[in-house]
Amino acid sequence: MKVTLISIPVRDQEKALKFYTEKLGFLKKKDLPLGGGNRWLTLVSAEWQDGPELLLEPAPNHFEPCKVFQDALMEAGYPYTQFDTQDVNAEYERMTKLGVEFSMKPTEMGTVKVAVFNDTCGNNIQLVEEL
Repeated sequence: MKVTLISIPVRDQEKALKFYTEKLGFLKKKDLPLGGGNRWLTLVSAEWQDGPELLLEPAPNHFEPCKVFQDALMEAGYPYTQFDTQDVNAEYERMTKLGVEFSMKPTEMGTVKVAVFNDTCGNNIQLVEEL
């Protein structure tokens, strides 16, 4: 068994696609219409194109519990998920120059360094570098 797909809730798939590709550097893999303006929209890491796909899931627009959960995580400042990187400081600098807003600057926490940013689509995302 292996993980092949991870979904992240977004309220605007087009806005999320633009953010995740232009600011984070992901590549679009699948973009299939599902009806009602929804899409099966997946991305992959440019560094790991055969790795798990990230589904930009429009669930908060159609399933109230998902919206409530997403809002609660944002309000509490909790990250929805994490992305690993080789150099949190370099990503922080690169992304800050692109206008990405961080709620936590790179911070060492034991055996990792973390930073948290807002994906503009309803989620806090944590960057993690193993030290």
